[in-house]
Amino acid sequence: EVVHDGGKVVGVKIIEKGASEPTIIDVDLVVVSCGVRPRDELARGCGLEMGSRGGVTVDGGLRTSDPSIYAIGEVAAIGGSFCYGLWAPGVEQADVLVRNLVEGGDTATYTKSDLSTKLKLMGVDVASFGRDEAFWFKRQFDGKDPTVRSLECFNEIDGSYRKLCFSEDGQRLLGGVLVGDAKDYTKLLQLCKKEDLGGKTPESLAFGKPAPGEQANSVNDGGDGTGIADEDVVCSCLNITKATVKKAIMYDDATTLPLIKKCTKAGTGCGGCCTPVGEVPKILSATLKSLGKAVAEGICPHFPYSRKDLFHIVKVKQIKTFPEALAACGQGEGCEVCKPILASILAGLWNDNILTHGRDQIQDTNDRFLANIQKTGTYSVIPRCAGGDIAPDELIAIGSIAKQFGLWTKVTGAQRLGMYGAPVHQLPAIFKSLVDAGLESGHAYGKALRTVKSCVGSTWCRFGQQDSVSMAVLLEDRYKGVRAPHKFKMGVSGCLRECAEAQSKDLGLIATAKGYNMYVCGNGGAKPRHATLLVSDIDEATCLKY
Repeated sequence: EVVHDGGKVVGVKIIEKGASEPTIIDVDLVVVSCGVRPRDELARGCGLEMGSRGGVTVDGGLRTSDPSIYAIGEVAAIGGSFCYGLWAPGVEQADVLVRNLVEGGDTATYTKSDLSTKLKLMGVDVASFGRDEAFWFKRQFDGKDPTVRSLECFNEIDGSYRKLCFSEDGQRLLGGVLVGDAKDYTKLLQLCKKEDLGGKTPESLAFGKPAPGEQANSVNDGGDGTGIADEDVVCSCLNITKATVKKAIMYDDATTLPLIKKCTKAGTGCGGCCTPVGEVPKILSATLKSLGKAVAEGICPHFPYSRKDLFHIVKVKQIKTFPEALAACGQGEGCEVCKPILASILAGLWNDNILTHGRDQIQDTNDRFLANIQKTGTYSVIPRCAGGDIAPDELIAIGSIAKQFGLWTKVTGAQRLGMYGAPVHQLPAIFKSLVDAGLESGHAYGKALRTVKSCVGSTWCRFGQQDSVSMAVLLEDRYKGVRAPHKFKMGVSGCLRECAEAQSKDLGLIATAKGYNMYVCGNGGAKPRHATLLVSDIDEATCLKY
């Protein structure tokens, strides 16, 4: 039971069976950890034996109660009791199963896996590691075992915390917990698997500083400054060492993270070793420098992170403005590279007005002026024509505005009317004229929904199965203005003749006698791709739900 005072958490009340009085522990924060819940619905329906806490019971050969069915990963309850919710155990289980299936019989047996892990969410540094399962299951970390000695360090300046547990004589590292700063995770994980501290002292490991008389860096890293020895495992998911990564960089020309992943498979598991604070980028940078090659780091000098990593940081830290991003994970004042990238990330995550609270100053040219710049330095203005549906009065208004401002007009490939050749100083007047006529911007410039293309549908076409125009208008009005990491397009065809080319869109609907077939992940640009059928014969309400 949580004890609170005026809405503020002050403690936790624990009522133990048989105790006369409850125990109250003073705390400032209560964290509820849910862990992994096995998706075992299919197994339950098949009548397989289930684990005591969920999951499918398997033996050492990963075989279920049905000898023809096997299970691996978080759905597999080893011995009926424990499910591993981590990537590495799943890989180890797969290795055992493949070997048995190929060689026949139970030549290999799976027993257990290392539970050490580092949270892979950018902006949240949390890790735990242990010598063996006793660190967790016998709770060696809670300070109640007299044979375990521990050291704790809480840095109030940066908000980081670490607790390291040692053997009674202080000669072996048994495990630890890192919060707020997990950059030493790999080094400590390797150390706790050894029989000594590698020349370190418990104090230096816990507090991060060498003890008197101790070398500042006693790890044999070959002098590259990584603090990682060649034999150290840097990708615990696939058991890949630093030496393997270095060999790929030096002899296989794997000079980027994608090439390293392709050559060595490092980082293709949970991906933690390839994050900006992971071990593989450190090895890549150090090795390239030793070879005299240039090292690219981050999107620009102001942010040492990739766009993907910046997206996670902004999301986790709830960053809403560019100055907040600079303060949290950047430096300097920003540049023409990082400002539009952060602007796109902020717009895609929060969908706030892109021109308020100083956000207009970090937009690229098109988003700043709400129009698409052309090779002449003038702009195109594309009013929204939802589903290609446009009233006669709207046609007249667009023609009048184009004539008034001397603009060239064209029917675009997205079933809209474009006006081209507008100087930047005329844009406000053009937009006002459009708004006065009941029209609005079609977002033909932004990373947002561009348009929903449609055919005439059952209203006019003798082959039409559904009213594709109304559906297209509904979709466009529902999702217009919603920002995303990239532009996206939709299409609605009234029958299988596919006049709206819905299968070349990011999301497409094709009408049937029973409703719509939904297609996803199509593309009609430089790399055409037919969309994939996601679901068949669904009604309009279900389409919107999907």
